[in-house]
Amino acid sequence: MARGVEIDIHLNPTLTDEMFVAEALGNLAAFELGRDRREALRWQVLHITGMGPHHFRLVISHPDRALDLGLTPALKRTLDRLSTASVEGLRQEIEAAKQNGLTVVPIRTVHEAVDYWRDDFWNWFG
Repeated sequence: MARGVEIDIHLNPTLTDEMFVAEALGNLAAFELGRDRREALRWQVLHITGMGPHHFRLVISHPDRALDLGLTPALKRTLDRLSTASVEGLRQEIEAAKQNGLTVVPIRTVHEAVDYWRDDFWNWFG
């Protein structure tokens, strides 16, 4: 998949079904964005291991071109709206989206090594 827009998703550790929640948030956000923009988008929902617990990433790309910069604020608004839903509310939204054409993309697990150069510790050395 071509590199596109990446959004990190950090979930609350108290969630009982965090894999479902991450999959639902990513799929619903990408599906709604594509539908609103009338574009065929591709996306992946990644479970990131090695960087700390409860870390996921949504990667969205356009099959034919680079995405425009207005995508990130629209995606943020959608994720903010979805983040207030309960697990049961997300289940209902996923089912409704499936009836409207959503094909759920399953979560893929990837391992990332910690990048110490991006750690805030190094910001203290002016």
